[in-house]
Amino acid sequence: MGIFRRLKNLKSQKTGPEIEKRTLMNLRVGDMVTYELEDFEVVGKIIFNDHGFQWFEYQLENPDHTLWLSVELDDELELGVYHKVKHTFTEPIPHRIEYDGIVYTLDEKGTANVSGQGRNNNLSGQMVRYFDFCDDEEEAFLSIEIWGGEIEASQGHIAHDYDFNIIAGS
Repeated sequence: MGIFRRLKNLKSQKTGPEIEKRTLMNLRVGDMVTYELEDFEVVGKIIFNDHGFQWFEYQLENPDHTLWLSVELDDELELGVYHKVKHTFTEPIPHRIEYDGIVYTLDEKGTANVSGQGRNNNLSGQMVRYFDFCDDEEEAFLSIEIWGGEIEASQGHIAHDYDFNIIAGS
């Protein structure tokens, strides 16, 4: 048997399934993401569905902190990176909010069905009310989510797909 035939046979004897190429639209729990020269593990994923329109939030964690990556494919890919804030917001949620020296205006609101994976698996089947705010330049964001009676808030900014490097976990 010639050397080329042996190499071809070795190549065809790969073990294990082919790993799907990861993008920001199909990250999985266990994948690694590099953002702003920091490595994060994808430890959770939340899939939001508001009357057929879907978007994702990935929980990215490293030993120092946790970030949330919001991924939405509207007419184009829209990415935002968020961190939780400890400010207490109350209902009713106003149309304009000043927080941390920035004035935010309500951009979108609605109710979504949720399914979760990884650390967010316990969210599956829940409903969330969401209020998305942005500044005048549409570069800074404030997100308020109401889970049952609990209000959570996150502050964020625009990101771009080229800001991220992805290594598939499996």
